[in-house]
Amino acid sequence: MAMKPAQKAVRTDHDYRTVPLKRRQFLWKTGALALGAGLGSRLTALAEAAKPGQPNATKLGWKMSVQQYTYRRFTLFEALEKAAAVGLRYFEVRSNLKMGPTWPGKDANEAMPEDARKEFKARIADLGLAIPSVFADFHGGLGQAKRLFEFWKGFGTEVIVAEPPEGSFDMLEKLCEEYTMRLALHNHQKGQSKYWSPDIVLEVCANRSERIGACADGGQWARSGLDPVECLRKLQGRIITFHLKDVLKKGDLNSRNTVIGEGQADCANTLKELKRLGYQGLITIDFEHDTPALQEDMARNVAFVDEQARQLLAQ
Repeated sequence: MAMKPAQKAVRTDHDYRTVPLKRRQFLWKTGALALGAGLGSRLTALAEAAKPGQPNATKLGWKMSVQQYTYRRFTLFEALEKAAAVGLRYFEVRSNLKMGPTWPGKDANEAMPEDARKEFKARIADLGLAIPSVFADFHGGLGQAKRLFEFWKGFGTEVIVAEPPEGSFDMLEKLCEEYTMRLALHNHQKGQSKYWSPDIVLEVCANRSERIGACADGGQWARSGLDPVECLRKLQGRIITFHLKDVLKKGDLNSRNTVIGEGQADCANTLKELKRLGYQGLITIDFEHDTPALQEDMARNVAFVDEQARQLLAQ
């Protein structure tokens, strides 16, 4: 069977290297010190790995990000600072999470008050972060969908991650063209998502614009008993963005999330397959297991990906 062309890169319209780094570098230094303080030599390498940027991943064209759900017990602005503190430059907002006590009852979505919107833009600029993707909900027809696209376009966002309702794709395809953005269908596990299988995603994408594709989530595939590597191969040419997570037990729909590389989602081979496919774009850490050691775990997650990238570059 003939090979398909290499996976297209997700194009970025902004050169984020020009963003001032002082605030982010300060947060990395203080974050690395916090990781290492009182925890012994086992964290020395982790603190070092959390320095700004992931050089090996960057060489492969991978932009490492984190899903806001990872930091769901914190306010949006606290979550941004924690992402910067482990050396990340990209952040994926979850639009159904609360802004925080300053804006009670308000979520991080297109209904954000104007003062919160201005503060949000100022914070991400100060931290040297970008918001290239957002996980959003479509629930109000054309009007709500247009407001959503327009709002996030104003933040330089390129990808809307979602699990849209059936019957909405003609509308969403037109909006993707109008706003020059992309729609990535996310797969929660079987029983919780219409899009749990790559075969279903391909059916939805058939005969549609290349602006509609997959937000491939390897951990959720593993929960559903699917092979993440085989799922990626099926989706070649339609992968827009990638969510990276690991789970303790493959085939268990309720399996607990674990540090990347320590579970049964075959994360190392999944990253290897992304490289083989020529994927260049976001790799968003979607870490669900919230404990007091969250930042330590996140540093380990980041370090794992960059180490795998280093090994792949050496092959």
